[in-house]
Amino acid sequence: MNKNNQILCFGEILWDNLPSGPVPGGAPMNVALHLSRFGISSSVASSIGNDKKGADLVAFLKQSGLRTDLVQVHETLPTSEVLVFLDEHNTASYEICEPVAWDGIALTPELVAEAKASSAIVFGSLASRNATSRNTLIKLLENNILKIMDVNLRPPYDTEANVKPLLEKADIVKLNDDELMKITGWYNLSGTLEERIISTGRLLNLETLIVTMGKNGAYVLHKNELFHHKGFKVETEDSVGAGDAFLAGFLAAFFDGKDLNTALTEASAIGAFVASQPGATPDYTREVIKRFIKD
Repeated sequence: MNKNNQILCFGEILWDNLPSGPVPGGAPMNVALHLSRFGISSSVASSIGNDKKGADLVAFLKQSGLRTDLVQVHETLPTSEVLVFLDEHNTASYEICEPVAWDGIALTPELVAEAKASSAIVFGSLASRNATSRNTLIKLLENNILKIMDVNLRPPYDTEANVKPLLEKADIVKLNDDELMKITGWYNLSGTLEERIISTGRLLNLETLIVTMGKNGAYVLHKNELFHHKGFKVETEDSVGAGDAFLAGFLAAFFDGKDLNTALTEASAIGAFVASQPGATPDYTREVIKRFIKD
């Protein structure tokens, strides 16, 4: 990385209301938290309501060692809460209310300065569902910064009109195999999974395309070379945040200059470990992940 080796994570922070109770969540926050555990400086740009749930999220961020200066307080919209449903395989689906505070992330001078100083920005499609946050994100993406899209399609906000413009601005894209099938349909791309990965990477002129497949592992297309990892077999507690952990683990290894196979292995391990634990941000150390890989 260059500049100050800082990664800006933009978008939703919220409470995931799991069957077992509420836990802090939101893909940008999850990615930032995991990056910080790998020793990478990261910041979260979002918005909370002027309410207790928002104050509790800020307290969690501080306790986790993350900065809170880019978390805005919206005076009229509430802190976001999401209902999480788990199927028989403990795979999560979500009911996401709107409007909430992170629909109104304003373009502040502090946020502009952070983007200019950062090495990379991580963003998804969900926080661009409404105009205010979408317009803020589009302005931030005008900076000379590595643009990393963690797609995270969430119905009913997974529209072609919302997602395509963001994909076409990205340098690195991470998505799952279901999302790949949907997006390749928009672009009239067909073929096997591997063929769709290659054709999508070329069409969007991506430096790197990451496709996760749950228990079936993951692919990475980097500079037109395809890498694969078969994944780690675990008993899934819930899938919440596993993809966010995977992305953070991959980026940490990638920015550390590790080869793609090593980056993919480490990312697969942290993603599998998080899937085996409750919630999106379970406690762990690097040693836990090293042992996980060796086992």
